[in-house]
Amino acid sequence: MVERPAGFWIRVGARILDSIFITFVFFIVFLIIPVSGSEVEVFPEMTQQDLIINSIQGIGELLYGLIVPVLWAGYTVGKRICGIRIVKVDGSNVGFGTMLIRSVVGIFVYTITLGIAFIVSVFMVAFRKDKRSIHDMLARTYVTYNKPAEDSPYQQ
Repeated sequence: MVERPAGFWIRVGARILDSIFITFVFFIVFLIIPVSGSEVEVFPEMTQQDLIINSIQGIGELLYGLIVPVLWAGYTVGKRICGIRIVKVDGSNVGFGTMLIRSVVGIFVYTITLGIAFIVSVFMVAFRKDKRSIHDMLARTYVTYNKPAEDSPYQQ
């Protein structure tokens, strides 16, 4: 049962904070580990360095969205700051399989529909009572204000 679902703007805020956090982490990483290269044949305006950086950051963002909520009771850095987290519809913590469906299958659906499903998801979160999007429906999850159980190591 969906309890205390998080709405559209708080989820957007958490995503913005996650993007800032991820960008900062990769900024530091790329300062420490310089990447250099020449132009890439497929994208002549893009250097090999740009392609490597974009690929690493994209994979990093995907892994962040998959792994951090599993290890941190549904939280990401942005969600933790905003006081929201991802849980299964039964209220239990998400696992790797659940997050794989939520992230990868969700991205796939949004991509093959050329973003139309993403726009539909925005309206779903904004106007549905349970605030669930397409990727939430697919993975049987939702975003909530509920905190982990008292005995959880993730509880403050």
